[in-house]
Order: sequence, then structure tokens, then C-alpha cells
Amino acid sequence: MGHIDEDGYFFYSARANDSMKVSGIWVSPLEVENALLSHPAVAECAVVAMQDAMDLIKPKAFIALRNGQEAGDDLADALKRHVKEKLAPYKYPRIIEFVDDLPKTSTGKIQRFKLREQTPAS
Repeated sequence: MGHIDEDGYFFYSARANDSMKVSGIWVSPLEVENALLSHPAVAECAVVAMQDAMDLIKPKAFIALRNGQEAGDDLADALKRHVKEKLAPYKYPRIIEFVDDLPKTSTGKIQRFKLREQTPAS
């Protein structure tokens, strides 16, 4: 995710549409996803940027649960607490949407752009 130029300078590059600035600090959706995946109820997830009514960016998580787990407000709150325990508190997903499955390519890669399209400003 980077390269070194002729003068030996390292340039970091990432997909800008995946990173989000929350409370003035850059957040990687991948680290939020990894925190969520460490919870025993989560089978898979994807985190995208959501713009709220005040034009502030907040993390939103789409979560597919393991068999036998029940979606609901109690579990959503538990998942938010879980992320706050694993990461800096401002990184937790403000909205959790439980889904049966996540949109994927034929090779199994999650299509986050489809999730971002479903996430209009609140």
C-alpha cells in the first residue's frame, strides 16, 4: 500500500473511500471490522462511512451473525461496547445493521461500495 520514490521517500497510499475521518481522526474500517469479528456472535461484517444529519462522518457496521445468534438492540449495544473495549472509543460503529449476508464478488470479496450506496445521510 505504498511505494518508495527515486529519492528514497516512502509514500503511503490507501483507498480513500475506505478510510473515514471521525472526530477529526482517521479511522480504518478494517480495524473496526477486526474488533467486531473478535466477538463470538459475529460471522462477518463490513464497516462503511455514514454521514449524519449534521454532515459528520460516523462508522456504520453491517453484521451477519453466526447461526443461533439473535439480532436486536441488546446485541447491537453489546457489540458497540465490545469495540470500545478493543479500540479507542470514538471508533465504535454508531449504527449497526444486521443482515443475512453481505454483497460479494464471485471470488468472495465484500462489495463495500454497495453498502455505501445503502447508507444515505440520516
